[in-house]
Amino acid sequence: MNKAFTKEDGGPEVEQLPDLPLSPHINYVTPWGLADLQARLATARSELARLRANRDFLEDTHPIAVAERDIRYLESRVKSAVVIDPAAQSADTVEFGAEVTVEDENGQRRVFRIVGEDEADPGKGCITAHSPLALALIGEQPGQMVDWDRPGGALELEIVAIRYPAGPD
Repeated sequence: MNKAFTKEDGGPEVEQLPDLPLSPHINYVTPWGLADLQARLATARSELARLRANRDFLEDTHPIAVAERDIRYLESRVKSAVVIDPAAQSADTVEFGAEVTVEDENGQRRVFRIVGEDEADPGKGCITAHSPLALALIGEQPGQMVDWDRPGGALELEIVAIRYPAGPD
């Protein structure tokens, strides 16, 4: 009998993909950022279990390799997480976890939240603590002016307000 049709080897061979690159920065996360990482890890583990249960029926084992690689990445991110509770931060200075309202030279106001790399979503105003904007804001107080060095040119911003939310909103 053709070996491809036997279960002696437990199914087709699964390649091992190279690990996803990890950031060189300290892995600061909010409590809800850690909860999200843990939920993503649980989901990835469930998906891997489902794929392995159906391994004999897979023509391509690449999804298993992807799931294994993603789990290694998520495990590393959870293990290296340094949780910072925004509620413990100083309310008068921009720090990790802050939601900062800024106003530009034209009077346009925008709100940014400084979060961990895995939580960042610039489209929703969630920026990583290592971004140029966050680096310009951290340590500053309301009323202060900061220069945001953007690819399109520097923009001067006034810090209007700082708030430390109790959750992801």
